[in-house]
Amino acid sequence: MKTLGKQFGFFVSREPLRLRARFSETNSAGSQIEIMGRGGDGPSPPRLPHSRLGFTLIELLVVIAIIAILASMLLPVLAKAKTKASGIKCMSNNKQLTLAWFLYAGDHDDNLVANPIISDTASAWANGWMSFDVNNLDNTNIVKLQQSRLGPYSARNHSIYKCPADTYTAKIGSKSYPRVRSVSMNGFIEGGAYNSPSGGATWFPQLYRYDKLGDIKKPSPTELWVIVDEHPSSINDAWMMPIINDGKSFGDLSGSYHNGACGFGFADGHAEIHRWTEGFTKWKVTMGYDSGWQAIRPQSRDVKWIFEHSTARR
Repeated sequence: MKTLGKQFGFFVSREPLRLRARFSETNSAGSQIEIMGRGGDGPSPPRLPHSRLGFTLIELLVVIAIIAILASMLLPVLAKAKTKASGIKCMSNNKQLTLAWFLYAGDHDDNLVANPIISDTASAWANGWMSFDVNNLDNTNIVKLQQSRLGPYSARNHSIYKCPADTYTAKIGSKSYPRVRSVSMNGFIEGGAYNSPSGGATWFPQLYRYDKLGDIKKPSPTELWVIVDEHPSSINDAWMMPIINDGKSFGDLSGSYHNGACGFGFADGHAEIHRWTEGFTKWKVTMGYDSGWQAIRPQSRDVKWIFEHSTARR
């Protein structure tokens, strides 16, 4: 028997699931008496003093306050990490599409893939018309992307045509589905779609167009963008005219999916996330086509940037 304290002792029997305890006490006459119990047969042994369990209300409130402070510190960090991961995936998609664009030219004597204004044709680099219209089946049609001219050069991977930060949906019947494409191609990279006799861009003859890789000199391949994440309220066909009004305003609008920044793939094969400097460029998404961003803004730094990276004056 092991002694616990000065007055109590106990031992455990080897009998299965049976607890034998012997407790000794000193009675009022000074003699010791023994209390024995087997399981629940005898009286319960005296309870030993123990410490208080649980939290007080003040302690609980302090813990909750600490958790709230930690959450307020961690949530912005997690949001930034998520945005960064989305940007990395977006750049990867645009880089893969630009590589497919290169491979096509390599198989076609330096001729670039056609980029017509109505992209739902057999010769277009990407087929399908995006909108927020109910029951527009192109919104969910991955086959058109896989069968387009760049389909074989992108391993028919339809997922690279969509920015991972694009979470907008369109309805088919009563259900909402993600749209399959959020990228478009620079409208000045015509790829022989029109062959305007002016020698310049079909819509703006005073500016350069690009039908072959060798045509890309101004701006240089490192400065000329090919693929862009287009704004959800601007995108329709896969052809994007970035500027109008002789370069003084946006035409179609680039996206700002990445906290006010946009993904681009360039003619030298690199991709980047470009951050817009003006709130006007980060146009609010409306669930339908919009053109309010086309207001003339000759002093806009963002309009100037998109112009200088889309084409050049002849």
